[in-house]
Amino acid sequence: MSTSDREDLIREENRRLRRLRFLVDLTLSVLYQDPRLTLGEARRMVRRTERAVLGMFPDKEFTFHLLLMPRFERVLRERWGEGMERTIH
Repeated sequence: MSTSDREDLIREENRRLRRLRFLVDLTLSVLYQDPRLTLGEARRMVRRTERAVLGMFPDKEFTFHLLLMPRFERVLRERWGEGMERTIH
């Protein structure tokens, strides 16, 4: 692999990571701050975010569920209470 090819791959990876960070941060922000958001809408938003992330990183489903899903579930529990009858899925 040439140096140029390697640099292109690194740039692409960095672009996807920035997009991932933006998407997750934006979703978490809306989950925390939108007073009109219902629990059902919040769950749908997390599922759409999951699909978008897995579209960017299709081979990283395990990583998504290990690293990001607990953050989303924590936010939902903080907002809608410990008594949530089920998780996002």
